[in-house]
Amino acid sequence: MANQYTLQMSSAEAAALKKKLSTRAGYAPVERQYADFCFEGPKVNVAYYPKKGKLLVQGSGADDFLEFVLLVAPAGNAPAADKMVNGLVDTTPHFGVDESGKGDYFGPLVIAGVYTDERSAHELVRIGCRDSKQIADDANISKIAAKIRQLPGVACEVVCIGPTRYNEIYASMGNLNKLLAWGHARVIAALHERVPSCPRALSDQFANEWVLKSALKQRQVPVQLEQRPRAESDVAVAAASILARERFVRWMKETSAAAGCELPLGCSPRVTKAARDFVALHGRERLADVAKLHFKVTAQL
Repeated sequence: MANQYTLQMSSAEAAALKKKLSTRAGYAPVERQYADFCFEGPKVNVAYYPKKGKLLVQGSGADDFLEFVLLVAPAGNAPAADKMVNGLVDTTPHFGVDESGKGDYFGPLVIAGVYTDERSAHELVRIGCRDSKQIADDANISKIAAKIRQLPGVACEVVCIGPTRYNEIYASMGNLNKLLAWGHARVIAALHERVPSCPRALSDQFANEWVLKSALKQRQVPVQLEQRPRAESDVAVAAASILARERFVRWMKETSAAAGCELPLGCSPRVTKAARDFVALHGRERLADVAKLHFKVTAQL
């Protein structure tokens, strides 16, 4: 059965997406009534309706489009920003934690955390905080990230685990969920040192609850932990997702420039080709500096 998603998108973000799809292989523009633009791609149809500011994504390839083009976890049709501005903002003091780079072969795993309270929660909404995966323009992510850091009353923590260190930790733990829990616990512990009065932490649910709870217990962090699907609807988690994404994208751009070759996002055949190009240019022994070696891409080389 074909999937269908509707996402809130500003005109600036839509313009950036239109430009992106215009030059992306496999996507062709088509006409659709009332749509500002419409593209047909691999088993997917994408249309933007400016009157309502909605992006409609349809087809059996919709999940892949969200994950690899928009970088959105295909979790449903309700944008985080919609929930936030409709009176559902959680203004109680809490930490929000999220990560970026988990599903990308190239690049680091970045985990970020943000503390919010009654005063700062609405300010985060005001500056445009929502799940970073719903923001198509990296420049906009950078602008919002800068504003987050400047807000009074907001405490932030970002941990960037580069590929070299990531591969070492993964080899030791042998499990991505344990590695994620280790990173989330590290961020929450750092935030708790800065705001010891904060009683609660919220994270997206990436494994059984006990994995992260156990990691927090080892660090002796006395906070109540809540894990739930689509936690990015919470403004603190949304802000954390923006900070994590901003650091991940910056690392990718800087490393691609230093390597002299493209390091694409995701885990597609294009990524496999880029890995081969990198190995041809720098040698296989340098792959651990830019890639997560436990991915299937490594075996495909």
